[in-house]
Amino acid sequence: MRVLLLGGGGREHALALGLADDPSVEALIAAPGNPGIAAVAELRAVDPVDPVAVAGLAVEVGADLVVVGPEAPLVAGVADAVRAKGIAVFGPSAEAAGLEGSKTFAKEVMTAAGVPTARAYTCSDEASTAAALDRFDPPYVVKNDGLAAGKGVVVTDDRATAEAHARECGRVVIEEYLAGPEVSLFVVTDGETAVPLLPAQDFKRVGDGDSGPNTGGMGAYAPLPWAPADLVDEVMRDVVHPTLTEMRRRGAPFSGLLYVGLAITADGPRVIEFNARFGDPETQVVLALLETPLGGLLHAAATGTLADHPPLRWRSGAAVTVVVAAEGYPAGPRTGDVITGGEQPGVIHAGTARRAADGALLSAGGRVLCGTATGPDLAAARDAAYQVVRGITLSGSHHRRDIAAAAIDGQIALPV
Repeated sequence: MRVLLLGGGGREHALALGLADDPSVEALIAAPGNPGIAAVAELRAVDPVDPVAVAGLAVEVGADLVVVGPEAPLVAGVADAVRAKGIAVFGPSAEAAGLEGSKTFAKEVMTAAGVPTARAYTCSDEASTAAALDRFDPPYVVKNDGLAAGKGVVVTDDRATAEAHARECGRVVIEEYLAGPEVSLFVVTDGETAVPLLPAQDFKRVGDGDSGPNTGGMGAYAPLPWAPADLVDEVMRDVVHPTLTEMRRRGAPFSGLLYVGLAITADGPRVIEFNARFGDPETQVVLALLETPLGGLLHAAATGTLADHPPLRWRSGAAVTVVVAAEGYPAGPRTGDVITGGEQPGVIHAGTARRAADGALLSAGGRVLCGTATGPDLAAARDAAYQVVRGITLSGSHHRRDIAAAAIDGQIALPV
């Protein structure tokens, strides 16, 4: 099987490693890729949000499967253009990707499907914003209605900050705050059959103790020792299958990766958001524990044969990833700094580039690298991940020092 992987971030590097390990994948091409992906795949240049260009590249390389990593190409209709060429695609249509592309659309689907989620209002001017904020007690949750690279959400006790974010975004969804620990559940689906992966938890705030602004994610771990034993079954029953049924009813069946972002509240799991692709950095830890060959799993979802796929197999133990971010991230990350230690085992590349003159590895984004490791238990995996991070040198970089610590210490309590 020849696989074309679209994207060039940390999620795609993790996907590339999983695909390269699958014996059924005879050739892996990544576009545009990054220096880490280049170690396991042939890199090709392409504009990832140009459906015609991506479909043309898929034909040119003879792809049997195209895996779309980022959200923007999905919303732009890349999967539709590739399917029109008769090539299998892991990723939803542009219409179905509206579950991530529009918070309002996602809420409409959840309401129609009876999915448990927060009360919410869509606002596009100051008057409607003020009226919506009046309906909720702080903390206020204000979400950019469209794509925002994981940084479109403000959660704040300060009303002026909430109002300023709404003005900056233009069109927002304002919703009630859901109290409780958060969980990310990835579900592979062909539109009918749905297969859950391991739940994970990521860390959105930039600083230790969940301080500072939201980011695209500063680290993650799996599995979750504190999660209810029936969590996955409950979410599949009350969230995933009703959502897939509603999408089919609308004539926009969802196939690919449905990312369910949850808060475990006193009233049970409630959906915070849907995404239409693997989440970053949770992908790094979930795929590190997946023993089932990745290429075959994604191909089954892309070809409507997921019901015939064998049950998933998982490695024992745990996985932890810690993001190393550039100076100034998330507000204004500095790029172009030399990195050392980026080629050691366990390093996932997110925002890196090669300097043409001498091949030096440079920072090229806000989240630059991830130190990822597995271990027989969560504490061992955490120690190993931070050992990887200590081997990385990047001037001015920063990382959280508390990834998975609360889970290891038994400090995550479920609301009652």
